Amino acid sequence: MPDVYKIMLDAELSKAFDVWSGYLNARTGEDPQVRARLRSTLESARVAAAEGDPASARALVAEMYDDAREAGLPWAPVPPGPCAADRQARDYVKDELRQVLPVHLRGDLDSIAIYLSVTGRRLQTAPGLDAASHQDILYISARAGMALDLAHPTAARRELERLKAIARRCGVEP
Repeated sequence: MPDVYKIMLDAELSKAFDVWSGYLNARTGEDPQVRARLRSTLESARVAAAEGDPASARALVAEMYDDAREAGLPWAPVPPGPCAADRQARDYVKDELRQVLPVHLRGDLDSIAIYLSVTGRRLQTAPGLDAASHQDILYISARAGMALDLAHPTAARRELERLKAIARRCGVEP
């Protein structure tokens, strides 16, 4: 079984490399010396990642964000928030997982994701849902999403069952 968490971390790094490459290849008219320094740092980060040192690569990418902010480059990328970073990384991970996960596991994960989506949507639109139940739904859905992201169908099914229990308690057909 592949290390899906490592794939997620690699995807975050790949996304950052792509964002910075796109920015540095654009003609923005910003300070050429700062951009040259950023280009050099990006290349060092790529080398570190290729040599199996993702921690150094991540540190270099973080340094790039800081350098761009300190230099006042208005068009430079800004670090994405946690939610946006996860969403962006998931787009990259989907492609990678399709190549490394067995077909039956991908199908199982996709099936669970559909059930989670439908059940969650039904619960979100249920009339008279109290704040505590709403918070439970969001929390359980997030846990299920993490389990799916890490290709862990057992944990995702467990969270789906918890969501179905809330649905039954609220009188919503799961």
